Amino acid sequence: MKEDGPSPDRFRILVCIDGSDESYRGLRYAAKLGGGVNADIVMVYVRPIDQGLSSGGLQVRVARENMLNWGLELPGIQYLKKGWDILRELEQIGDEWTEEMVHTDVAGDPLGDNKIDYTNKQGQKVVLKLKVSNDVASGILEQWEIGEYDLIILGAPDESRSLARSLIDPPIAEKVAMNAPCSVLVARGLEVGHGHLICTDGSDRALEMVAKDAMLASRCNCSISLISVSGDVESEPEARHHLAEARQVVEEFGVEIEDVLSPVGDPVEEITETGANYSVIVVSDSSRSGVEQFLVGGVTKRILRKAYNSVLVIR
Repeated sequence: MKEDGPSPDRFRILVCIDGSDESYRGLRYAAKLGGGVNADIVMVYVRPIDQGLSSGGLQVRVARENMLNWGLELPGIQYLKKGWDILRELEQIGDEWTEEMVHTDVAGDPLGDNKIDYTNKQGQKVVLKLKVSNDVASGILEQWEIGEYDLIILGAPDESRSLARSLIDPPIAEKVAMNAPCSVLVARGLEVGHGHLICTDGSDRALEMVAKDAMLASRCNCSISLISVSGDVESEPEARHHLAEARQVVEEFGVEIEDVLSPVGDPVEEITETGANYSVIVVSDSSRSGVEQFLVGGVTKRILRKAYNSVLVIR
């Protein structure tokens, strides 16, 4: 069993907390996905190695022993504490849950990795973890290797970033979304209740994505709408065929289908404009690779950068 105790029969959600409103919206969404099913929620805050901890007289031993009551301006602790309070308000953690502190030494950092495991009688877990890594994106991906999650949720990047900067140094959310081995939800103004907009192009990869999101939607009682974009009018019959195939997959999960859309135009523009009316735009990871992806960016990556709302990249 890995460090954070994944169970083979339980859905695992990793929520990346950074103190932003977007990260807490993502946490609330995770709670909805995990409500009433065998789902574990792990909150993680990743900080750079030795982030100001070598000075200031920090009592590391005391901090390790009583994580939530540190009362110290340690990076990430107050953010995790707020997440813990949110889950308590949502009744995701009860008084009957057991609590266990776990510490792991990390070379070059006086505090290392620290976490609290909360476990109920059914074996369901809520974990708060303060993780150290060379950089945030790497720390999140390292955490997947520890816990083997089904879904990672993290906040959207800072909108003030320029396009040139994003091309040279992609935001953390984009790095994770494009490199994680599992599905990734990039939260941007995430509000429950407006449904999922699933994008399909009829490929085998897209149909697999439709099935996986139908399963997720069934967990949170979210409605589904389908969209397939045609580059021109002549391609519309093909798009409608793709939608019919996707509809058949969704209906097997008993999930409500609200709309079936087949606009004509640029796929990224049509999807991002239409997707603004939904809680989440759902896409598959890009089938492009190598030089081709570098030159055109890939539809998935372009949607991540241009979307007005949350984007779920399914793997």
